Amino acid sequence: MEIQPPTLIRHLLESAESFARRAGEVTTRYFGGLVDAEHKVDGTPVTRADREAETLIRECIRAEFPTHGILGEEYGEVEADSSIRWIVDPIDGTRSFARGVPLFGVLIGVEVEGQPVVGVAHFPALGETVSAGIGAGCHWNGRLCRASQVNRIDTSLVLTTDVEAAMSQNIGPGWRELSRRASFSRTWGDCYGHILVATGRAEVMVDPILSPWDAAPLLPILEEAGGRFTDLAGERTIHGGSGISSNGALHERVLDLLHGR
Repeated sequence: MEIQPPTLIRHLLESAESFARRAGEVTTRYFGGLVDAEHKVDGTPVTRADREAETLIRECIRAEFPTHGILGEEYGEVEADSSIRWIVDPIDGTRSFARGVPLFGVLIGVEVEGQPVVGVAHFPALGETVSAGIGAGCHWNGRLCRASQVNRIDTSLVLTTDVEAAMSQNIGPGWRELSRRASFSRTWGDCYGHILVATGRAEVMVDPILSPWDAAPLLPILEEAGGRFTDLAGERTIHGGSGISSNGALHERVLDLLHGR
């Protein structure tokens, strides 16, 4: 990957953190009890808070970076030919959000020339922000953070968003074996599971279905924390339709187990 100027990375990162926090303020106005949700064509839920938060982020980007592209979950893509693209999920974990569960996040990633270089995951209800820029480290509420150094599956914590979803994919038998061998497994899911890995609180997060706006911030966050993020095929990408976050030491073993190798 071509190395981007540190000043560019720092500017993008600081702006992404600011935009995510401002969008988080929008979500907290609606959070705290049951929130009415509609269902989109693909069956996923959306609330008024999703739409208002993404609108705010888009306005912030256009005001500061008018030539940059934007891809968002709720309102699609603009300026697709730009060399810099912002990828936005205003509320990752809308089902949790709509039920008053605090494990939802505002996600912002930035690509430069097709490469993910900045990632921010902000959790308004938890008061947590994890952010990273390539070459700038990964920070959890302003302090450097690292993935764990656990190097054995039997002492690891493995996560997924939904066991039934994992079991319904071709990795179903592999997920069963991975969770059986692990110290224990939990469904602390959506983006929060990946962030638990980046901050050393879990070792593995398996997501059999991910859109680019779900994955965009995760690759720089995991890599700058000393971990790895790939799709289920083991490719370093945010566009593979799936995702595995790990502490790095366990990544290849996890891939082998998931694929029955």
